[in-house]
Amino acid sequence: MMTLAERLRVALDHVHEPELLPGDHPGVATNGVRMPAAVLVAVTDRSEPGLILTQRTESLRRHAGQVAFPGGRIDPGDVDAAAAALREAEEEIALPRAAVTLIGEADRYVTVTGFEVIPVVGVIPPDIDYRPNEAEVADVFEVPLAFVLDPANQLRASAEWQGRTRYFYEIRWGERRIWGATAAMLVNLSRRLRWAA
Repeated sequence: MMTLAERLRVALDHVHEPELLPGDHPGVATNGVRMPAAVLVAVTDRSEPGLILTQRTESLRRHAGQVAFPGGRIDPGDVDAAAAALREAEEEIALPRAAVTLIGEADRYVTVTGFEVIPVVGVIPPDIDYRPNEAEVADVFEVPLAFVLDPANQLRASAEWQGRTRYFYEIRWGERRIWGATAAMLVNLSRRLRWAA
């Protein structure tokens, strides 16, 4: 039986792809110019693995109050997407870079705001003492990985946005609403893991 890290690695390395979600509205927000970004998909190494997510503060200019992976823009000083994701996770929630065993990159996702997001998957020890950056993060929490990757919990919804009907996924876990790009990246990871199983 494969370990969690091995199963994730196989799913990410597979050449053939399941049907994936490419993005909200590729190219719409910035006339085709995409801003590179990276997020850390931090999976806890437990018998029942979890996933670390953040609740953004209400004071942020973009995506205030939303549930998100730790992450942000790829800066010129970042060697690659993994370096950016690790830097952002350390800045946002004090997750030590050395605590992350990098697995690989998941499928890129283009947000409605014009970011091309690279999800960087890593495995981390359980029960790390997170310290949220109060300017950006209101809360850090762990959800069961099996729950968010279960298609039965990935609900398709719609809303009007700039005069158009926009379709998206949302995952409800207790009082938490995981939706938009974060949910879409989880749907993609779920499809890849099922396809590679």
